[in-house]
Amino acid sequence: MTERVSTGIPGLDHILSGGFPPDRAYLVEGDPGSGKTTLGLQFLREGVRRGETVLYVTLSETRAELEAVAASHGFTLDGMEIHELWAGDKNVFTPDDHYTFFHPSEVELGETTKAVLSEVERVNPTRVVFDSLSEMRLLAGEPLRYRRQILGLKQFFVGRHCTQLLLDDRTSETGDPQLQSIAHGVVTLEQLAPEYGAERRRLRVIKMRGVKFQGGFHDFVIITGGLTVFPRLVAAESRRPRVAGVGSTGIREFDQLLGGGIDRGTSTLLIGPSGAGKSAIATEIAVAAAARGEHVATYLFDEGLDTYRRRAKGLGADVEPYIASGHIALTQIDPAELSPGEFADQIRVAVDRDDASVVVVDSLNGYVNSMPEERFLLAQLHELFMFLRQRSVVAISVVAQHGLVGAMQTPIDLSYLADNVVLLRFFEAAGQVRQAISVLKKRAGSHEKTIRELRLQASGVTLGKPLTEFQGVLAGMPNFISGSGPRQLESG
Repeated sequence: MTERVSTGIPGLDHILSGGFPPDRAYLVEGDPGSGKTTLGLQFLREGVRRGETVLYVTLSETRAELEAVAASHGFTLDGMEIHELWAGDKNVFTPDDHYTFFHPSEVELGETTKAVLSEVERVNPTRVVFDSLSEMRLLAGEPLRYRRQILGLKQFFVGRHCTQLLLDDRTSETGDPQLQSIAHGVVTLEQLAPEYGAERRRLRVIKMRGVKFQGGFHDFVIITGGLTVFPRLVAAESRRPRVAGVGSTGIREFDQLLGGGIDRGTSTLLIGPSGAGKSAIATEIAVAAAARGEHVATYLFDEGLDTYRRRAKGLGADVEPYIASGHIALTQIDPAELSPGEFADQIRVAVDRDDASVVVVDSLNGYVNSMPEERFLLAQLHELFMFLRQRSVVAISVVAQHGLVGAMQTPIDLSYLADNVVLLRFFEAAGQVRQAISVLKKRAGSHEKTIRELRLQASGVTLGKPLTEFQGVLAGMPNFISGSGPRQLESG
C-alpha cells in the first residue's frame, strides 16, 4: 500500500485506507461547531507523537482559545508550533492604518499570505493546519483573487514534503466548489439536530485523488480525547470462513421445535406481543451459550439492567455468575444519545475484540422507534445482520407486535432478513390466558411445524406437547376439534 499520513483518528484512517497520501493539501469543511479544529489538533498531535515538526496557523482563534480546546480533551499543545496570524507587531491591523493607492483588502491579504509563508519557511513542518480559510476569503473580497491566493499557497508547498489541512467553516453564502477542485481531497463534517435527543454528527469523504476510500456518511462523536469516528458497516468487507455448528437454546423442547437448535452464523427473530415470553427465551439462549463457555453480548433498549437481572433470576436463568465471569456482557442503550453508526460499532467491537459468538438485541422496537428521523434503518440492520452472519455469530433479535390477542401488527418487517422466525402468541383456553410458540421459518434446514404451549415458571422456560387438538391458537381463540369434550390443557 502507498505510504499514508495517519490522521490520529483510527476510524478516519480506516475510511481513508490508512490515512492521507503525504505532501498534499486537503480541505476539511463543516459548519461552526462540527469539530474541524479538534480534528486539526488531533492530526498534529499524531505528528508530534511520531516525532515530526508540526505547525498550527490560526487566523481566527488565539493560542489561549486553542489551549482551552485542547484542555477540554485532556491534552496539551506541547510539541506544536502555534502561529497566531494577528499577533505580533507587523501583523496587527489597527483602525489607524491607512491605504492610499491599494484597496485595503489587497494590502491585508498580501500581508497575511506573506506572514503565513514566512512562518512555514521558518518552522519547515511536515504537517500544517490552516484555521480557517474563511478569513482569507473575507480579505480577498473577490472569488478570483481568493482562488489565486489558494493556488499560490498550494504551489508554495510543492516539494516541501508537508501535508496540509485547510479548515473552512462554509460561512460563504454560495459555498466554494472551486476550493474543493483545488484540494487533493475533501472531508466534510456535519452536525444534525434531531427533534429530540443529542445532536448527531457525521462525516463524508467527498473526494480523495488516487485513493480508494469508504464512501457514504459515517457517524462520529466528539468526546474527551477528540473525535471518535465509526466507519459505516460494510458487510462485504467482513467475509471470513464460516464456522459450522449448532448450539442448544437451553430448552430441550425448543431445540426439537427448531429441528435441533440454532445454527451458527444465523439470525433468529423472536416476534410476538408484549409479555409473551420473547425476552425470557432470548435470556435462556444467552445463558445456555455462556454455560458452554461462549461470550454473549446483550443490548437492552427497553429494560433496565436491574430489572433484567431480577426477571432472569425469577425464571431460573441466573445471569449473575456469567456476568461476573465476563461470559455475558450487558449494555443498556439510550438510543436518544446514540446514533445507528455508533451502535453498529459497539457490536463490531464486541465481536472482533471481545470474541462474542452470540449477540442479543432486545428490542428492535426501541432501536427503531427512538430514531424516527434516521433514514434507511432497514438497510443498516441488513448490513449488521450480514456482518454477524459472516462472523459466524448467532444473532437474536426481539420484536414486539402491537396488540395482545387477535390480529397483530408488526412495526418493522424483518422477517425477510432473519434466518429463523419464531412466533409467540397469547391464547385463551379453559378460562386461562396461556402462551403458544411456533417456528414459522428456518432457512438452514427443516423444523417442527407444530404449535406448542409455552410456560414461564420459576424453574425455567419449558414447552408443552404439540397442541394437536386445537385450531385457531394463533388467532387467540382456539377451538377444540377432537375428542368427546373440551380438553383441559396441562397445568403449569
